[in-house]
Amino acid sequence: MTNTYAIVLAAGQGTRMKSDLYKVLHPVCGKPMVEHVIDHIRHLDADRIVTIVGHGAEMVEQSLGNKSEYALQEEQLGTAHAVQQAEEVLGNLDGTTLVVCGDTPLISSETMKALLAHHHESEAKATILTANADDPAGYGRIIRAENGDVLRNVEHKDTNDEERKVTEINTGTYCFDNRALFETLKQVNNENAQGEYYLPDVIGILKSKGQRISAYTTPNFHETLGVNDRVALARAEKEMRHLIAEKHMRNGVTIINPEQTVISVDAQIGRDTVIQPGVMIEGPTKIGTHCIIGPNSHLQNSTVGDHTTVHSSVVLDSRVGSNTAVGPFAHLRPDSQLGNHVKVGNFVEVKKSQLGDHSKVSHLSYIGDAEIGTNVNVGCGTITVNYDGKNKHKTEIQDNAFIGCNANLVAPVTIGKNALVAAGSTITKNVPENSLAIARVRQENKEGYVKN
Repeated sequence: MTNTYAIVLAAGQGTRMKSDLYKVLHPVCGKPMVEHVIDHIRHLDADRIVTIVGHGAEMVEQSLGNKSEYALQEEQLGTAHAVQQAEEVLGNLDGTTLVVCGDTPLISSETMKALLAHHHESEAKATILTANADDPAGYGRIIRAENGDVLRNVEHKDTNDEERKVTEINTGTYCFDNRALFETLKQVNNENAQGEYYLPDVIGILKSKGQRISAYTTPNFHETLGVNDRVALARAEKEMRHLIAEKHMRNGVTIINPEQTVISVDAQIGRDTVIQPGVMIEGPTKIGTHCIIGPNSHLQNSTVGDHTTVHSSVVLDSRVGSNTAVGPFAHLRPDSQLGNHVKVGNFVEVKKSQLGDHSKVSHLSYIGDAEIGTNVNVGCGTITVNYDGKNKHKTEIQDNAFIGCNANLVAPVTIGKNALVAAGSTITKNVPENSLAIARVRQENKEGYVKN
């Protein structure tokens, strides 16, 4: 198998986005669109990937990290000029080079694989990824010979009446023999109205030298969508959300209303889990089997075990065990860990805390910087007072402890095993195991105090 390389064109500023954010960094389903492209290429096991950066280069490199090598296009002088910037990295190598735009987040690895396979089978010097468009206006047309080879690629503005009827269009994605690509790039000129060097000119030059030019037509026109403005960005978001939801549904997940559900491309969801309307699942969140994710819940970068319910709640950068219930209206802030058979009820906030198996914080409580053991009951209105104005302090509640309602646990403090804290207490000292702590003023009644 020949070596495979990829060049991702990501140097354009994207002025039509009318944004301070570099175009290819605009997210689609929670991930920058150029990262979608890179991730799809990585499924090809490409030997080298080079991303051409220009405007916002540092931000792109920071976003992609070591997923790619980089080449800088200091001046944006056209697509051929952009590809030429990768010559120092790839120019002397034998193999096949895939050229794809960084603003095409929907193009799949399966389509790329099919394009590469067709390129090798046809033994062409270049292969164009094409598609059939219902409305091809504005696209370059592919004119084929009787044997199916490409005769020429004609820009829309240069088509005659017959050519304008052709619906097969150039998507802007190509495969090239790598050495032929970089040798031919040197012959591309900028004698056009825009004064730019265009990559499609490589096709014409190769054809004029008698080289074979092939084309592979993808049946998935939606994958070819290039995002140049906010309207196209919304289309890409909608299409990708549909594809993601369909994948999960075919794998045994029930999504009540896909149109009202947002799931990241990196999320994993187990079979027989039900996703109700209004749910947003972001990042590499992993949800187990037989779960219920209730309406308007938001999960981000988190793990949820099997047979767990998250009802109308927010779970961020946290771990939730199996057979556990969260919500409604609970908030798990980062670094929270709930064990199995745990209950975190309505209007409970948990931050940077661990709750052991079978423990309960049922309602109206704040649990911050705490370590709670197994089978602990935390009563309504309990607060771990973790902040003294300068530093955060830890609360430890050991196994089988019982915390009465409306208790303030002033950290640093430890509640021992099997200990009880009376309702309404403000605890400032450690409570030994098997003890009852009462820290409140003794009730005194003034009879007759109120007179009619």
